[in-house]
Amino acid sequence: MKSSLVILYHREPYDEVIENGQVRYRPKKSPNGIMPTLKSFFGHVNYGTWIAWKQVTEDQKADFQSRVTVEDETNYSVFRIPLIAQQVRDFYHITSKEAFWPILHAFPWHFDDSSANWDNFQTVNRLFAEAACEEAADDALIWVHDYNLWLAPYYIRQLKPQAKIAFFHHTPFPSVDAFNVIPWRQQIIESLLCCDVVGFHIPRYSENFVNVARSVTKVEVLKRGAVPEHMTRTGTALAEPDMVTQLQYQGRTVNIDAFPVGTNPEHILNTLAQDAAKARFAEMKTQLGDRKLIIAAGRIDYVKGNKEMLLTYERLLERRPDLHGKVSLLVSCVRSASGMRVYQTAQEEIEHFSGRINGRFSTWDWCPVILYTEPISFIDLMSYYKLADVCWTTPLRDGLNLVAKEYVVTHKEQGGVLVLSEFVGAAVEMPEAILTNPYSHAAMDQAIEQALEMSEAEQKERMGKLYETVATYDVKYWGDRLLKMFQAMQTPELTTSSSEA
Repeated sequence: MKSSLVILYHREPYDEVIENGQVRYRPKKSPNGIMPTLKSFFGHVNYGTWIAWKQVTEDQKADFQSRVTVEDETNYSVFRIPLIAQQVRDFYHITSKEAFWPILHAFPWHFDDSSANWDNFQTVNRLFAEAACEEAADDALIWVHDYNLWLAPYYIRQLKPQAKIAFFHHTPFPSVDAFNVIPWRQQIIESLLCCDVVGFHIPRYSENFVNVARSVTKVEVLKRGAVPEHMTRTGTALAEPDMVTQLQYQGRTVNIDAFPVGTNPEHILNTLAQDAAKARFAEMKTQLGDRKLIIAAGRIDYVKGNKEMLLTYERLLERRPDLHGKVSLLVSCVRSASGMRVYQTAQEEIEHFSGRINGRFSTWDWCPVILYTEPISFIDLMSYYKLADVCWTTPLRDGLNLVAKEYVVTHKEQGGVLVLSEFVGAAVEMPEAILTNPYSHAAMDQAIEQALEMSEAEQKERMGKLYETVATYDVKYWGDRLLKMFQAMQTPELTTSSSEA
């Protein structure tokens, strides 16, 4: 059966387990993040396909099972592209993460094209495109996700000229001077211009894309409109007053949109309502006692600002001995995949500064920093969010940051303080947070002091407004927006602009 929705995403949407010597494919145990959201879109179609890669050995390639079905999820199947370890390393760990990642996050000094394998990157993208065209019905939507698959739209367009192609960029899209460091910038941009819709989290990223496109090839701006109504237009680091919503490239209309990924409030609140979650929350509250809890959650990554946050916390304890024993910082920094050289240094820094703070300030009954580098279960993480007086999420750069939105959901309208970097995409949706500049010691110091001293009345007022935004512009809104644009594309001309979708 041909699929009416084909999603290209580099990760597999299931847990692979072995029971009694038999391989089973089951829904992921920790259904947070973007994956359950993408899977939910298959509910809108008769049948769909998810395309991902799977690492195999050369021997396994001969009888590799490309298609699998996830238990209890019957309206789609997973088509897996077999890649050997060297292909995965070159495609993901080196070219994607060590070459492109620093450019996307405005750290060009980490870029080194000599370590990138561009030929392999093209090969993997072509394999994804071939699989998509084989699976897709003639009127299907082929939805490509993130920078790992920048080139897939070009190959899809070559193989299936009438295909409807959407692309969503989950990371930041940098300014012209940063992006154009990439030697293959023209191929990347011309591939994205093969799409019918190119989506970004916020208008700043879409404007950056338009400016890069205008710098490397001939495009015409067809339409410009207002940014979505709930986004800050001026006054913050990533604000934009308006945005381009349509380009024309080689006779094709390319629709540009900014629609930030939302979280799933219903799922989070249902999780917290479970007996197991209530028991864990009560246990955590007893262990915390009368101390205030600050939580910082994310990955080990130099763009996440973990070192800057820990140094700010150390300065806080230096100036405020009255807080000793009365506040704890829980840092959840999940280890990155092995073999990624640049992240080893970031992990060593986090462990060093956490250890230094604890060595300087801890007492027999108080540990200032509680550090987790292994994944925390979804129930535990949501319970920690609910317990925390302050959520401290101050990356140096981040595409969106769902942690901020998840924290708001767990507190609903009951107080709590969100300290948020100006340089994350979510900041333009969440001006009621304490917005701060993670590059400034003074700004960071002031933000954490303000968070710890904020009155309960102000907390509730801010959190109520934040919750209204997060609950309204949730993950369902995000998906529905794309689907409405796709439905409009079924007519000869897409007449509804992205600002009206």
